[in-house]
Amino acid sequence: MASPAKILRGTAANLSRLARLLREGEIVAVPTETVYGLAGDATSAAACRKIFAAKGRPSSDPLIVHIASIRELSRVAHPNAAALRLARAFWPGPLTMILPKTEVIPGAATANLPSVAVRMPSHPLFRRLIRLSGVPLAAPSANPFGYVSPTTAAHVLKSLGRKIRHILDGGPSRIGVESTIVDLRDPGHPVLLRPGAITRSQLSRALGTPVAAIRSRKSSRRAQVAPGQMARHYSPRTPVMLHARLSRSAVAGADPRDAWLFVSRPKGAALPNVFWLDAKGDLRRVSRRLFAALRELDEGGYRAIHVERPKGAGLAEAISDRLTRAASR
Repeated sequence: MASPAKILRGTAANLSRLARLLREGEIVAVPTETVYGLAGDATSAAACRKIFAAKGRPSSDPLIVHIASIRELSRVAHPNAAALRLARAFWPGPLTMILPKTEVIPGAATANLPSVAVRMPSHPLFRRLIRLSGVPLAAPSANPFGYVSPTTAAHVLKSLGRKIRHILDGGPSRIGVESTIVDLRDPGHPVLLRPGAITRSQLSRALGTPVAAIRSRKSSRRAQVAPGQMARHYSPRTPVMLHARLSRSAVAGADPRDAWLFVSRPKGAALPNVFWLDAKGDLRRVSRRLFAALRELDEGGYRAIHVERPKGAGLAEAISDRLTRAASR
């Protein structure tokens, strides 16, 4: 059995070493502001295939390519005016855009489609690593395909520690859910493919035009234009039951073999199988805590995890999206 991966601090020496390994075609787990990613040279088909193999990810599910500056966008994609407007408004940050790709990006990274998913992350360590490596980095979430995304280096070690060699520790992810994805191949008709911390209303205001939404796909056999489109995704092994609202009285008489996860702290429900994402229900902290909570409860030996769906639009839409996919059977 392979030795477990090493967790490395973001020192100058470690970053220089990891950048060299990336240039040589190795893969490295990295921190981002959304979730931890599994990075490899996006211009190398061999490195991209290593990412797919480590995750057990179907080749029909494309990778997101990460760049360190807006100037690098034209290296990997053919941007239009709408893309440049969103880049100026939201980059660096949790926004991924679908655009026609350049020949620099191999089909192995894009499910052999002529488009590419690209974003500029805001995490300082990841940005520095991209610059030092000198290549754009493909980086899906650093977890087995379909499982709950990692938001700490320890999550990555537990899930992929025997399949990779190096994990760059950048602390807990600040946002906690994956990036917003918008399809801009037709700039006159932008489509939201995955909700995230940057909301559909923010995108619409920045573009000056409505942004449509698309439904999830059930099959992973055909190539999809962007990651995170499967109906079942981000799922713990323990079945997840999604509820519009959880009540204290319902939980009090429920089976103690089940876990109950509230958005905010319920009054008077001091039971060992009752949990909450944030005491006051602040959606930014709920988002940051969501995947870690699902992982902890998945390891708790419960028969099922009952989760309350957050109310509202904006970030609530992104959290609800992840929970809906986690609960899909």
